[in-house]
Amino acid sequence: MLDMTAADELDVVVVGAGFAGLYALHKFRDQGLSVRVFEAAPEVGGTWYFNRYPGARCDVESVDYSYSFSDELQQEWTWTEKYATQPEILAYLNWVADTLDLRRDITFDTRVTSAVLDENTLRWSVTTEDARVTTARFVVMATGALSAAITPAFDGLDSFGGEIYHTAHWPHEGVDFTGKRVAVIGTGSSGIQSIPVFAEQANHLYVFQRTPNYSIPAGNSVLTAEQVAEVKANYAERRRLSMRSGGGSPYVGTTTPTMEVSAQERQEAFEKRWRLGGVLFSKTFPDQLTDQTANDEARKFWEEKVRAVIDDAGVAELLIPDDHPIGTKRICTDSNYFQTFNRPNVTLISVRRTPIVSLDRTGITTSAEHVDLDAIVFATGFDALTGALGKIDIVGRGGERLAEDWADGPRSYLGLGDDGFPNLFVVTGPGAPAVLANMVLHAEAHVDWIAAAIGYLNANGYAGIEARPDAVENWLAELDQRAATTLFPKANSWYLGANVPGKPRVFMLFIGGFGVYNDICAEVAADGYRGFDLIRKS
Repeated sequence: MLDMTAADELDVVVVGAGFAGLYALHKFRDQGLSVRVFEAAPEVGGTWYFNRYPGARCDVESVDYSYSFSDELQQEWTWTEKYATQPEILAYLNWVADTLDLRRDITFDTRVTSAVLDENTLRWSVTTEDARVTTARFVVMATGALSAAITPAFDGLDSFGGEIYHTAHWPHEGVDFTGKRVAVIGTGSSGIQSIPVFAEQANHLYVFQRTPNYSIPAGNSVLTAEQVAEVKANYAERRRLSMRSGGGSPYVGTTTPTMEVSAQERQEAFEKRWRLGGVLFSKTFPDQLTDQTANDEARKFWEEKVRAVIDDAGVAELLIPDDHPIGTKRICTDSNYFQTFNRPNVTLISVRRTPIVSLDRTGITTSAEHVDLDAIVFATGFDALTGALGKIDIVGRGGERLAEDWADGPRSYLGLGDDGFPNLFVVTGPGAPAVLANMVLHAEAHVDWIAAAIGYLNANGYAGIEARPDAVENWLAELDQRAATTLFPKANSWYLGANVPGKPRVFMLFIGGFGVYNDICAEVAADGYRGFDLIRKS
C-alpha cells in the first residue's frame, strides 16, 4: 500500500467521467467538498468516448440530451443537428470539462478495482489498478448503464485470421472496409446505426441477426438558426416539461386511449409521431405499453411502414419482430436501415434459423453454410446496468460483497443505495428509470438528490446514510408490481438481463415514468429521508 497523503483523503470519490461523473464533480465541488474522479479512459466522455463506430448517434434530440443545470452552458453551446453524432457529443463534453475546469480533479487512464468499507469510520477505501488507495466518506458510482461490452464466446473466435472489431471499442483512427467481405453480428441499436454505413463501403456485407428489432427513422436534419434560437429562448419551459414527463423529453402524447379515437385519428396520431422520429413512437397513446390491443395497433402501423420500403418479402419477414410487443425493448432510431437490405451487396442471415456453429481462420460457419470473410464486427451489446459495477470488488458491512448481494438480481432503494453499503450511491443504475429516461437529465436529478442528502447529513451532524432492508425489499416489490401492469415483461430484453448468459432474470428498471420517479425521490427526502437510516457520528 502506498503512503497516504492529504490528497488521498477525500469527501467524495466519483467513478466515471461521462455525463453523470462530470456533473457530480462540478456539483460536489460547488458544495465545498473535496472530490476526485477516476476514469478508465484517457479522456472524458464515458460511453461516448468508446462508442465511436460509424453512424453512432444519440436517439434523444441533441437540445434535450445536454446539461440543464447551467443556462449559461445552454445558451453558449449550439447543436448542429436534431440528433447529435458521437463526435459532436464528445466535443460537447470536452467543452463542458474545459469551461468548468473539471480535468484538474479527474485521474484518467485509471480503473477502480475495489471499494471497501471501514465500518468503524464509515469511510471507503477505493483502490485503483495501480494499487493507489484513496479514502473517501462517500463513493458515487457513475459507471454508466451501457459500458460493459459483451463479445459472445463463439468456438474458434481466436482462430479467425481477419480483422475483429466491437462497436463499443472502435479504433480511434477509424476503419476502411472498402473492397472487403464484412460480417456484422448483432442488430441492436449499434448494429442498426452502423450497418447502412458499412454497406456503402464493403464489397459484401453479411448481417447475422438473432433478434429483429423495431426501429423508427430518425428524421434527422440540420438545425436552422431559427430553430436554435427558439429552443434557447424557451429552454426553461422545455426543461420543465422534460423533468415532468415520462421519459425526459418535452413531448406530451394524447391522454385518450388508443381505441377510444377513430381509426383515422389513430392513423394521424401515429403518423405525427413517426415524422417526429425516434423512440417516442411508443408514447403516441397512453395505453400503448399496457394494453395488447393498443400495442397491436401501433405495431400494425409500424409494420406497414417498414414492409413498404423492403423489396423482398422474405427479407421483410425476417426483419420484422414477432417475439415482443413494440416498445417493450427500446425502439431503435435509424437512417435507412431497412432500405439497406435492398442493396445487392447485403445478405441477411438469421441465426435463429441457421445458428453460428463456429469461427475459423477464413470466416463463420453456420448450420447451413460457411461464409468467407475479411472482417467481423461484433455489435453484440452490453451487460447493461450492472456490468460495470460487477467489475469492481465492492465490500460493505460484515465483508459482504455487492456482487453476492446482487447474485439474484440488483437490490436497491430508489436505485440510489443498498442496505449494507452506507454512503455508497449509484447514478442512473438499476432500480431507477435509467435507460427509460433521458440519461443526462436523469443524471442531474440523481446527483442533485445525492448532493442534497450529503448537505443534510452535514448540517445535522450525521456520519452516514444507508438504505434500510425493508425499504429495499419494498422498492423491489414496487418495481415488480409496476412492471407487471405493463407489457414489458413479455420481451426477453436486456432490461431483464436476458442478453447475458447466467444473469438473473429480474426487471431492473422503474417503469412509472421519470416525473413520477422524481416526485417519489423528492418526497422521501422531504420526509427526513424516509427508508434510510441516518447514522450519527460516533
